Amino acid sequence: MLLIFGTIRLPPDRLEEARPVMERMVRASRAEDGCLEYSYAQDVLDPGLIRITEMWRARPALDAHFRSPHLADWRASWPGLGIGERNLVLYEAGEAIPT
Repeated sequence: MLLIFGTIRLPPDRLEEARPVMERMVRASRAEDGCLEYSYAQDVLDPGLIRITEMWRARPALDAHFRSPHLADWRASWPGLGIGERNLVLYEAGEAIPT
């Protein structure tokens, strides 16, 4: 399993404009084969900070995601939405253990 955690930052006053673009990205990503989880969440204390969580079954699924048209569209929207800062980290994980 592959996990991606991180953040993007956009001007807080652009959040309403960005919301439908982010929603399209999340919905399309969740529909991809091998996507186990994909979410964006606004930080409660920092309105311009969006926290990203992704879980992928295996590397081929993630590689296909990186080549997807919706990811290209999402990235192309960044300059217009003021998204500049991006910090994402990929982790490899074993089997999930319920706690």
